[in-house]
Amino acid sequence: MVLEVSNLSHGFGDRTIFDNVSFRLLKGEHIGLVGANGEGKSTFMSIVTGSMEPEDGKVTWNKNVKVGYLDQHTVLEAGMTIGDVLRSAYAHLFDMEARINEICDSLGEVTDDNEMNILLEEMGELQDMLDSHDFYSIDIKVEEIARAFEILPLGLDREVTDLSGGQRTKILLAKLLLEKPEVLLLDEPTNYLDANHIEWLKRYLQEYENAFILISHDIPFLNDVVNIIYHMENGNLDRYVGNYDKFMEVYEVKKGQLEAAYRKQQQEISELKDFVARNKANVATRNMAMSRQKKLDKMDVIELAAEKPKPEFRFKDARTAGKVIFETTDLVIGYDKNKPLSKPINLRMERGEKIALVGTNGIGKTTFLKSVLGLIDSLEGKAILGDYLYKGYFEQEVKPSDNTCIEEIWETFPGFSQYEVRSALAKCGLTTKHIESKVRVLSGGEQAKVRLCKLINTETNILLLDEPTNHLDVDAKDELKRALKEYRGAILLVCHEPDFYDGLVDKVWNLEEFSLLH
Repeated sequence: MVLEVSNLSHGFGDRTIFDNVSFRLLKGEHIGLVGANGEGKSTFMSIVTGSMEPEDGKVTWNKNVKVGYLDQHTVLEAGMTIGDVLRSAYAHLFDMEARINEICDSLGEVTDDNEMNILLEEMGELQDMLDSHDFYSIDIKVEEIARAFEILPLGLDREVTDLSGGQRTKILLAKLLLEKPEVLLLDEPTNYLDANHIEWLKRYLQEYENAFILISHDIPFLNDVVNIIYHMENGNLDRYVGNYDKFMEVYEVKKGQLEAAYRKQQQEISELKDFVARNKANVATRNMAMSRQKKLDKMDVIELAAEKPKPEFRFKDARTAGKVIFETTDLVIGYDKNKPLSKPINLRMERGEKIALVGTNGIGKTTFLKSVLGLIDSLEGKAILGDYLYKGYFEQEVKPSDNTCIEEIWETFPGFSQYEVRSALAKCGLTTKHIESKVRVLSGGEQAKVRLCKLINTETNILLLDEPTNHLDVDAKDELKRALKEYRGAILLVCHEPDFYDGLVDKVWNLEEFSLLH
């Protein structure tokens, strides 16, 4: 047993997240932790890593287990370079080297033979540790993984604060893999990763000998790498053997059986109650009525879990746009004239077109969107927007506010009544408890639904969407794709999931064709 969680209970305010759940991680198990947005997957990770205390229950790790955790919200320290972050995976070895140097410096001052022998013995042990961990090959290892993740072209001396979300995720993941922990905890690692690196990570996890727990809404990825599913629903945590598809088969059968048993029992309850009501006053049948009442009182009543609200996205169409949505002429994108991200870009988008914008991390997909929108200046050339545009923009990264969900929507739509605000949020798949909570305490997927709520209630004829599927659960992704297919306006979509944009867009623009990084 690598990890055991016993009788875990936790909640936020009056929202129960876990109700007396248990969990175990065995050596070599590859676990997928699944469930709808807001069921508590990231909270569970925070509890097992010790960064959050549960209200009740016990978390027991096997002694001497080294755990590596990639979390959705890790922040890289300002001032550190890419090389610094990657080499920090070997911090314990650098500490040993520092101690060896310290001993060397002090040897000249030691006069006692016994003390000298103790120091030399310590130095020998430390040196053996460094040799056994290939300490003097660290730079080669760092370069190898930096090359695998295509980080090397960025320069190992580049500051991490200059990087895109995808580049930061790659560096954190590369550092984690250099650490070689016995257990990997991965919270949505494929968010921000492009197709090449998702494929690389997939192969790595398939061959990984140790245990890992993976949170992901990327179903093809989950299917390829996990052999156990733990499903979170309504405060419960249930274990299934197999990948995601196998879990869904068994889950649907179990759900169907429970619903059939529920209907049968409800029919029996109705008949018993009816008999009791008709016969309890009659002297001749009173004993039979009492017997049936006792049966009712002792009955273990089956309860069906409350159905989670499913989102219903429907984008509002504005008046028809002009023929041209935008046109770029020798557009060069970037933030520093000395470090442009692209060669001159000449692209044109017309009314009603649906286009996916793809390419490796850090290539400038978000920068291109912001340059077209005029949110940042281009380094050279220009982007001309067409006439009669009503734009809707979904940003990849937004700092969550201190507002409640209701206040957040009201700020954008002050003319809405409270009923209209609540109704709009409910249509995005949020419950009353979510709606009344502050945005910052919601899960990543729930926050995305609040932002989508603003977008679908705004009249638009061009949607610019930067990774809108990150953090969304399966139901929300399916519904978003359906709504975007139905939308009559133009769409420019940044997305790393071919499964999502296949069948939705009519063109794919690969920004690698214009990149100066390739």
